[in-house]
Amino acid sequence: MIKIILSDIDGTFLANDKSTPKLHADALKIVTERGIKFVFVSARMPEGIYPITDALNMPHTPVISYSGGLVLTDDEKILFDKKIAHDEAKNILAAMKFGWQDITISYYTGRRWVVEKIDERVLEEQRNTGAPFEIGNFAELLSENTLPNKIFVRCEPPTCKEMETVLSDEFPALNVVRSAPHLLEVMDKSVSKATGIEVLLKHYGFALDEAIAFGDNYNDTEMLTLIPNSVAMANAPDKIKKLAAAVTDSNEDGGIYTYLAKIGVIDK
Repeated sequence: MIKIILSDIDGTFLANDKSTPKLHADALKIVTERGIKFVFVSARMPEGIYPITDALNMPHTPVISYSGGLVLTDDEKILFDKKIAHDEAKNILAAMKFGWQDITISYYTGRRWVVEKIDERVLEEQRNTGAPFEIGNFAELLSENTLPNKIFVRCEPPTCKEMETVLSDEFPALNVVRSAPHLLEVMDKSVSKATGIEVLLKHYGFALDEAIAFGDNYNDTEMLTLIPNSVAMANAPDKIKKLAAAVTDSNEDGGIYTYLAKIGVIDK
């Protein structure tokens, strides 16, 4: 019996224009009304996740944010909160600023998004996620021991690729990975969507085979590998489709709804 549904957001639950397809809104409403937990598992911060359910006039669902670095229950209780160590954060920020010029760095700590300057990339991220940002100083945050769950970089794709290669080698204690050609995510090496899921399943007392997981990209690898009932979207790369137990329709075509209807979790 399925008790919990785990879903990535961008490229999975949301359409390409960041809207919620009607079929996915319907699926979320149906399953939560039936007492099935619906959990967003995303690299986004909580304030980039809650606007989705708020727009649908629904109570907050549990969330796994920062790709597993921060886990919250449906009543926003913190179950897990993994930060980047002080020296690792200090050193990688210095390396980023010294090595590359045309980059935009964001500092995510708990439920705060901090930037040192406002530019079009920051504004685009805000438009995409609906999350509020604040102006601050990364060095001051570190001096106060306000450590980041995630350091996030927006830049041109060739720069992003180079940064991933260079910084991964230089900082083996950190997980440095591109979540899109122009996006670089940095978190503690121990953090993954799978670790966040394990925390949440233990909290609710659910087994792995009582869950379904939906994803579309490489940062969903650990999640799709962990959950036996794993489903890749039709828009996922072939490598991700091969990892999953099943493939459904695309995010644009309401693939979450069609798969849940196919296996009888919701009525057709």
